[in-house]
Amino acid sequence: MELIERLERIERESRARLATLDDPAALEQWRLDVLGRKGHLAEAMKGLATLPASDRPMVGERANAAKLGLEAAFGSRLREASATARARELEGERIDVTLPGRAPTKGSLHPVTMIRREVEQAFARLGFTSVEGPEVEWDHYNFTLLNIPPDHPARDTQDSFYIQGGTGELGEMLLRTQTSPVQVRTMLAHQPPIRIIAPGRTYRNEATDASHEAMFTQVEGLCVDKGVTLADLRGTLTVVARALFGPQSEIRFRCGYFPFVEPGAEIDMTCHMCNGDGCRVCKRTGWIELGGAGMVHPKVLANAGIDPDVYSGWAFGCGLERFAMLRYGIEDIRLFYDNDIRFLRQFA
Repeated sequence: MELIERLERIERESRARLATLDDPAALEQWRLDVLGRKGHLAEAMKGLATLPASDRPMVGERANAAKLGLEAAFGSRLREASATARARELEGERIDVTLPGRAPTKGSLHPVTMIRREVEQAFARLGFTSVEGPEVEWDHYNFTLLNIPPDHPARDTQDSFYIQGGTGELGEMLLRTQTSPVQVRTMLAHQPPIRIIAPGRTYRNEATDASHEAMFTQVEGLCVDKGVTLADLRGTLTVVARALFGPQSEIRFRCGYFPFVEPGAEIDMTCHMCNGDGCRVCKRTGWIELGGAGMVHPKVLANAGIDPDVYSGWAFGCGLERFAMLRYGIEDIRLFYDNDIRFLRQFA
């Protein structure tokens, strides 16, 4: 009969197509095309109503057998395809236990922290103690006791970050512009002899460029005792410079003005790149500027309760970023605080 031949053709072609499929999505489409409510079998069975009543049982039985056979074949093929897909997935996830292990990535110190520790170690060998103080400071300690009068340009709000509403008996509160207040607080708390360095973050309201930042790290040194001279300062800085940049380093002073020292000086160091011959780094001068220094002003000693007729002292201040830039050949101070992992990883 024509309908039976059609059912056999559908079963034969469907089984052949099923054998070529292994993707779950393609198998689902096959099920809809063949076994679905609008599939090939369902369309073929619509012809059952046109058959004589005597032929319908035989044809119906044949159609049910074809449907059950195709459903069984579909189930078997679906299980095979799922097993194959899972095997591929497991293969992709397979771990080769014979491979060497991967060590976890280790962090590293920030380059400014590294240079700070070297500076602290160099001064510690000379008998200096590292001291810290508050970053939010009173202008009494930041300016007044350091011989910086109220009309001095350093007090201008363009240079300092003042705290809104931070006013008290000791003046206004601000983010410290230098670590010199740590020196003052130390002198107020201790009598000579005093040998300290004061490293820490400082803040100044200025434009940011390759050599300036609104926040930077400073290290200051203070030595107060009987008979202290500029020669002691130069000798100390020379020892530290040689510890950081090599035995060829030398220190020189140039006249400079700072209200908290008298006399004051600018500190230069022999260029560590050319050993003083002149190069691009030192702008052909053979010297690199490090910071400011001088003998502690008698008024500053007196403000701290130390008799300037008995004791003398020297102080200096340098930027740690400056040291790090010289040590590692970095030309832009902003790189230290951009938090670019590619930059920081170089110091691991």
